[in-house]
Order: sequence, then structure tokens, then C-alpha cells
Amino acid sequence: MLTERLNTSKYTFFDKLLALDFFLIFIVILIGGISVFAIHSTEGGEFSYYTKNHLIRLVSFFAMFLFLSFVKINFWYRNAYLFYFICLFSLLIVLFFGVTANNSTRWINLYFLNLQPSELMKIAIIVCFARYYHRMQSSDIQSYRFLLIPIILLVLPCYLVITQPDLGTSILIAGSGIVVIWIAGLNIKYFIYSSLLLLVSFPFIVSILKPYQKARILTFFNPDRDPLGAGYQIIQSKIAIGSGGFFGKGYLKGTQSYLEFLPEKHTDFIFTLFSEEFGFLGSITLMLLYILLISRVISIGFSVRSFFAKLYCFGFASAIFLYVFVNIAMVVGLLPIVGAPLPIMSYGGSSMLSIMLGLSIAMSCKIYSQDQISHY
Repeated sequence: MLTERLNTSKYTFFDKLLALDFFLIFIVILIGGISVFAIHSTEGGEFSYYTKNHLIRLVSFFAMFLFLSFVKINFWYRNAYLFYFICLFSLLIVLFFGVTANNSTRWINLYFLNLQPSELMKIAIIVCFARYYHRMQSSDIQSYRFLLIPIILLVLPCYLVITQPDLGTSILIAGSGIVVIWIAGLNIKYFIYSSLLLLVSFPFIVSILKPYQKARILTFFNPDRDPLGAGYQIIQSKIAIGSGGFFGKGYLKGTQSYLEFLPEKHTDFIFTLFSEEFGFLGSITLMLLYILLISRVISIGFSVRSFFAKLYCFGFASAIFLYVFVNIAMVVGLLPIVGAPLPIMSYGGSSMLSIMLGLSIAMSCKIYSQDQISHY
């Protein structure tokens, strides 16, 4: 009966409520709950600054996630380009009036939150490209003329983010956009040619990197070259993860964390602290939750009628995978340290806002899965 009403687009608020993906909501709550305990652990079991802020942001943005889930998917389609250009304009504001911390200028002071527009751009680029490729013919997708526009739309924010400097986030933005282009149906030869061009250009790219970025790449290949400097974080991270063993040391018993050997443990290295305390078993459980989260978004993508919603869901699911993979690979030494937060788990208002906004759009795709996109 509900499916019939959804097919006719004549459904009540109660129908929309029933159309929610409650399992997805449960997974988000579960990961969010784990994140609160993890942040609490970074403060030595004290309910202090980071824990309070993280909990407030989690509850606030989760409520936003539920509220925005009922916004029709047509709204996101019609305002996709506007969303992109607002984020791009915000990046320009950061360039001239941004807040500087740790030698990086990445934030806009909104008084109640230091907003990092580059985090929102991760979502905006997916929405923008999903709109761009909606109803585009396959032959047009392969055309150089139609490929030039998404390249420009992708290069502009990546360049602005690199100048902040924030190489890690620019890579994630680029990855999110490229995934949508690939899902849209662009021939794989373009990706092969681009990869070859990137390899050839690698020496030039390295030459223009900032000294600390070069140090991170060199440290990736040999962390012991500077064990008390550039290699310190990754060495301590590996020690902490390895010392957790199979079952972990127990909650609030992570020695590497509590003896302050592990820096940035509440942000990019939150997975390290979690692994030390809950071991291999806890780490696998957390990764399984992320797999379930990604699979639910993918399942929504399979259930929707519009190509825009499909592109968005598949693109966003791929982006979440990319965020999780890069963060975990980074802290275990499989990738250079690039400053990528772990979705929902890491402390940071902009990152939390971005993920919850992305999830709300995916949930909107689920509620209005039978709606056709209106072109006006």
C-alpha cells in the first residue's frame, strides 16, 4: 500500500516517515555513540571540552540530518549548481579572510562554528556532477567538449584548497568528483591516460609541494629517517595499534594515548586510539559498521528512479569509502599522512556537518525514490 502511494507521489508525512531507512539511522547512531566514547577517552575519561563539543555537534547535526531528509530530492537537483558556487565562493572568502591555525588558513569564523568550506565542497561536487550528468547522452559523456566543464569545476576548488594549504582534502574532493564522472559512464581510457600523465608529472608536482608535504611523502617511504620529527606520528600510531593486540587494552587504558605519545588523537588519529583500546576485534567491528553504512547508501541508489539520485547515492557511497580508506590507511602507514578525518568518529564540526548533510540527501533519495526529476 505504501509503495503504491509513493508511486503516485500522493503520500502523507506519515508515509514519508515510514519510508525512512531506519537501519541506516541506527548505524549512524551506533557510529556516533562509539565516537562520543572515543573522544571521551582522548580526554582521559573527563567529560571536558572536546567531548562536550563533539556530543553537541553530533546531536545537532543528527537532528539536521533527520530534518533535511524530508526535503524533496528535486530541491537538491534544482539548486545543485547554486550549492557548488556557494561553496566555491566560501573558499574564496577563506583565501582572503579565513581563520589561520597551525600555519593553515581553512576556516570561516561563524562565531558558533569555525566552518571549513572544503568539507562541504566534498558533498557539493557530488551533487553538482550528478546534476550535470543527469539525462546526458552516452555519446555526449565521451565528448571532449562536455568533459571540459566538469574538469574546470573540479580543478577550481581543488586549487583553492591546495593554497590553504590542505592537500589531503583537495585529494578527497578530486576523488569524489572523479568517481561520479566514472559512474556516469566516461570511457576508462580517459582514466588510464590521466593516470599515466600523473605519473609522468609526479616529479614536477613534488617539486612545487611545500617542505612539510615533501617531508610527509619521504616519511611514508621511511618513517625512521626522522623518528622525532616528521615520522613521529606514524611511528607512534603503529606502536599504539600493534600494542592493542586482538582484544585491546580496554576502554580508558590506552597507554600510548594517555602518556601523550600520540598527537592529534581526537581528530585524524582517532582510529589509532580506538584500535589500541579495543584491538583488532574492535577495529574490524568499526569497519564493518562503515561497510554497512556504505551498503545502505548503495541500496538506496539501486531503488531510486531518477538518474540524478542514482549518481548521487553511488557517488556519495564511494566518497565515504574513500574517506574511511584514506584515514585508516594513513594511520597504519599504507598512505602518507594527509590530514583526512574519519567520518563521524573524528572531532570536527565541519566534517560532521558535511557527512550528515550528505546522509540527509541520500535519505531524501530514499523517501522520494519514486519521484521523477522536474526540469525547471
